[in-house]
Amino acid sequence: MKRSILVTIGSVTVIVPLIVLALSINENKAEQQVINGVPNIKPMESISAEWGKHYPRQYDSYLQTKKSDEIDDILKGNPALVVMWSGYGFSKDYNAPRGHAYMLEDNINTLRTGGPVDGDTGPMPTACWTCKSPDVPRLMGELGELDYFTGKWARFGNEIVNPIGCADCHDNETMRLKVTRPHIERGLAAEGSLKIEDATHQDLRTLVCAQCHSEYYFKPTEWTDKDGNKKVAKVVTFPWAKGFAVEDMEAYYDDINFVDWTHKVSKTPMLKAQHPGYEIYKTGAHGLNDVSCADCHMPYKREGGVKYSSHNVGNPLDDIANTCLNCHNEDEETLRNTVARKLARKNELSTTAMDVIAKAHLEAGKALELGATAAEMKPIQLDIRHAQWRWDYSIASHGSFFHAPEETLRILATAINKGQDARVKLRTVLARYNAAEFVAPDFSTKQKAQQLTGLPFQKLVDEKTVFLNTLREEWIKEATEKGLYDPETMKGVEFKTSYQ
Repeated sequence: MKRSILVTIGSVTVIVPLIVLALSINENKAEQQVINGVPNIKPMESISAEWGKHYPRQYDSYLQTKKSDEIDDILKGNPALVVMWSGYGFSKDYNAPRGHAYMLEDNINTLRTGGPVDGDTGPMPTACWTCKSPDVPRLMGELGELDYFTGKWARFGNEIVNPIGCADCHDNETMRLKVTRPHIERGLAAEGSLKIEDATHQDLRTLVCAQCHSEYYFKPTEWTDKDGNKKVAKVVTFPWAKGFAVEDMEAYYDDINFVDWTHKVSKTPMLKAQHPGYEIYKTGAHGLNDVSCADCHMPYKREGGVKYSSHNVGNPLDDIANTCLNCHNEDEETLRNTVARKLARKNELSTTAMDVIAKAHLEAGKALELGATAAEMKPIQLDIRHAQWRWDYSIASHGSFFHAPEETLRILATAINKGQDARVKLRTVLARYNAAEFVAPDFSTKQKAQQLTGLPFQKLVDEKTVFLNTLREEWIKEATEKGLYDPETMKGVEFKTSYQ
């Protein structure tokens, strides 16, 4: 009797956990089948919460990008930038990038986009929305690409209301990765080493990022609308026809005489690098070994029997056990120290380059003030243009020192050399005009630099404040009425800027 009871108890002790385990496995398999299935999501659904109903883990991890919410005023820490970008929007306001959840808000709140009063005013073209929202490919599909790229940024304020999300990278029918911005297809075709139709899944784990994290310019493109009206679109274009290297794109821009803006002080025809993450990545160890962006920035996670890709896109060092240490054999401390050393070297050269180039602008401005001719200044301005382009290219990628440290240091070294070449030539010109001893004025703080370059900072803040309290509120109301605005995704997104 006692023996039978003991046997029964023992059997239950063994069987019950097995039943629980079996149920858990079946539950996880069922959930994995749902994840691998294809839910009914409408084409170009720009509200990510709708995708999140079917993929809650991916969506919840995406919402974690809200935690990257601190404002880091780059101009305050590097006032030379105000001088270097004088006459261009970045001299007004430039903060370190935050999480994907803030892409749209930061674009709307920055002083760079100005204080428009209606859909036809403001300093920026519609193209400035292009990489900020899944509403962009939706609009391209509805209006046509050229129509989308026509007009002022404020034209689409009540249409582009959802931050970077699911529809930017996924096909609604198959859930496969896909590029949604046509400019990357044209860029790859021009460069020639990879056709988009030949891209593998691993390629796409990089290309969906590259469609936005790449160098671009706004190419003026004439077109005729359905009513026969002649218009000009400012089309996002990748300058890859000569190759991906910084010198290749420099030559491309020089050949077409492209100018982003004319510097307010030195009158140099300038280039503004955007964020050439893809191009620099391709020259580094990760790119050369076919490690994708997603491998490091969107590592796989496991919950029970469910495997999914984290959409908390951010710094791989924040989750080093699931990113770097999947491939690297070093311990965490050693790896962190290695990265810190590389970053310190890059920062040292970048700081030197900024000081040299900013002074070159101010010295060139003095030479012009004294009467230097266009012929005297042309070779100097070309050196300044190339120096700043190379410096900007090396740092605008943000993670360049990690993606390709050797290439980044090489580019920064050439930027310093070009800047010093300009300053040596300027010494001769300044001496010719009896100003050989000229010393560039103090730009050691953001305020001093903005005053030195004549930037009306408070006026810009006042105009932006009016816009945010009027037209911006109208956009939200109109988008809500259209059913476009997603309060769930925007929940907890606080207003933060460097100027208020």
